[in-house]
Amino acid sequence: MSLFLAILGWTLFAIVIVVGLLLDLLGLFGNWLILSAVAIAWVVTGFERFGPWALVVMLGLAVLGEVLEASASGFGAVRFGGSKSTMLAAIIGCFLGALAGTPVMPVVGTLVGACVGAFAGAALHEYINIERTACQSAWTGAGAAIGKVAGMLAKTMVGFVMLLVAALSF
Repeated sequence: MSLFLAILGWTLFAIVIVVGLLLDLLGLFGNWLILSAVAIAWVVTGFERFGPWALVVMLGLAVLGEVLEASASGFGAVRFGGSKSTMLAAIIGCFLGALAGTPVMPVVGTLVGACVGAFAGAALHEYINIERTACQSAWTGAGAAIGKVAGMLAKTMVGFVMLLVAALSF
């Protein structure tokens, strides 16, 4: 019976890890799911696998992933010619877009809404407040949307680093 439970437990652990990485690709809370799975496995194994230092490192990495994802749309906007204040507009637009897109179509709506919101926030700020042309504003908005996608990829890469930390502490 204990062999069956061990196989079941580690299978569920693996499924949660894969789901976490997929959620990262969608800009959702995947790294927190990965951290939770490792913490639960640490407790369930009687504190034999993983360890507190691994959990602390993984916590720091999860926070880093969120910061990278949240700031990437703003950096993308600036990189495509936007002003420093456009960075904040892109981040706010990203957040509002994700909130608006989630009820329309959960998961996909969150992703699309975040990218559209980053674009709209940056482009509108540039057009209205900085008085750039529509073409220049759209270019900056495109940079914000591309930055959002890059941020989600960076967050996913952080998830893989978290897995490496977990594997090394196993």
